[in-house]
Amino acid sequence: MADDREIAEIFKRESGRAVATLVRRFGDIDVAEEAVQEAFVEAVRRWPATGVPPSTAGWIITTAKNRAIDRLRREGLRDDRQTEAVRLLDRVEPHEIEIVEDDQLRLIFTCCHPALEVNAQVALTLRLIAGLQTDEIARAFLVSETTMAQRLVRAKRKIKAANIPYRIPGDAELPNRLKPVLAVIYLVYNEGHLATSGDQLIRHDVADEAVRLARLLAALMPDEPEVMGLLALILLTESRRRARTDSNGELIRLPDQDRSLWNPSLIEEGQDLVRACLRRNRPGPYQIQAAIAAVHSDAPTAEETDWRQILTLYDQLLGFTSSPIVKLNRSIALAETGEVSSALAAIDRLDLGDYHLLHATRGDLLERLGRFEEAAQAYGTAAALTANAAEQEHLRKSQQRAIGSAK
Repeated sequence: MADDREIAEIFKRESGRAVATLVRRFGDIDVAEEAVQEAFVEAVRRWPATGVPPSTAGWIITTAKNRAIDRLRREGLRDDRQTEAVRLLDRVEPHEIEIVEDDQLRLIFTCCHPALEVNAQVALTLRLIAGLQTDEIARAFLVSETTMAQRLVRAKRKIKAANIPYRIPGDAELPNRLKPVLAVIYLVYNEGHLATSGDQLIRHDVADEAVRLARLLAALMPDEPEVMGLLALILLTESRRRARTDSNGELIRLPDQDRSLWNPSLIEEGQDLVRACLRRNRPGPYQIQAAIAAVHSDAPTAEETDWRQILTLYDQLLGFTSSPIVKLNRSIALAETGEVSSALAAIDRLDLGDYHLLHATRGDLLERLGRFEEAAQAYGTAAALTANAAEQEHLRKSQQRAIGSAK
């Protein structure tokens, strides 16, 4: 039998695929989203008694398809494409409804159309592809939930008003459409790698989905170095997944990880991609971040990490972006070279007041400098700013350690 929480988790895992498949069939994002939501309501009603079906994806798509057909008929079919979709779907048996491999990639390019603002492109695709809730996306963008909700509504209206096609662009269009697509996949991976909320540090299903999407994009655009750079970055980061939490699900920081748990095949694949990017000599931000991850993967121990090389790579990265997140990460590298005070001063100049990792980093640097009371306060602020229970627990323990050291 299934409870509401288990059903919600299943729908979070499968909703992106279901929405993408229904958008392909009906040509309407709102129809697809509403139908999947109605399928969720039906699952909450039925599954506690009947149990979870063997193929949850197939059940969701079949049920959502039927709800969409019913809704369109009640409303009087909206356009010729939807009329044809209903006519064809009436002849489709449940076992014939398959999740087409590139449906989500098609939907990503639809959501990342140039007619939309870049932030709206990324946010909408996170909502539709990864199944993230509005509040989760808002935290990823460091904006209010209300602002993000309005942004999502405007983006969907724009797609409908502009009649943006649901397709993968042709070769001539791909380069200009690439940047927001890369950002989408990377943000999806980041949500899986470090969940914005919930009890678990890692959303394994979301991370797996991002890896799949990155591989799909690499297959579509094998000659684009930044695509390969993104895939390398994700694979090298993903290689550390098993070492990032202990048996109780608690966070283990990079310096404390058991590197024998790192995945050697992912490291080898990621490093091969980084070397291939270097040979092309067309550097970009994802390739540089992948090179940073490769330096970490090269170090047998945390103490042997070449932080000077990482600092140099961050300086190169700042040539492509002035992102405060990149500046924060550069400051961490600077501290690891021994310049802790300079790193703290650099962090204090950043405008990232509500970003919990800034305060967590401040806490670490203040603790290293023996400023334990300030460190405890910074850790406490960081804990209050994250909705992830595993992170909160780690930060609370860090806060208590600093308080103990201050006595």
